[in-house]
Amino acid sequence: MKILSLLFALLVSSNGINTAYADSFSSEIDHLITYVTASNCSFIRNGSAHPASEAVEHMKKKYRYFRRKINSAEQFIELSASKSTLSGEPYWIKCPGTKEQHSREWLLEELQRYRQKVKHAPHH
Repeated sequence: MKILSLLFALLVSSNGINTAYADSFSSEIDHLITYVTASNCSFIRNGSAHPASEAVEHMKKKYRYFRRKINSAEQFIELSASKSTLSGEPYWIKCPGTKEQHSREWLLEELQRYRQKVKHAPHH
């Protein structure tokens, strides 16, 4: 009986860790989507420019498709926001006053800024 109780406790605690981890990367993905939504940037996919609102819808669609394979914000960026699944061509970002850059680098930079902000935020 003690072994059964111990196994149950381990299962519950490891499940709690997984849930906390999932909440962590889920909030990071939510932040990235909000960041793109609020940007005034053009997103270039397969040679065509799209406003941020269309880019977000496209990312969300790909996220729903790849959700089971995504276990981190980096995987979200890689699978849903950095390149065309069909052509393999990278997505580009063109923000006002900046040079065009790969969406992968642009989003990874924002992810790092967000993580630093969360890390240094006061905890209640």
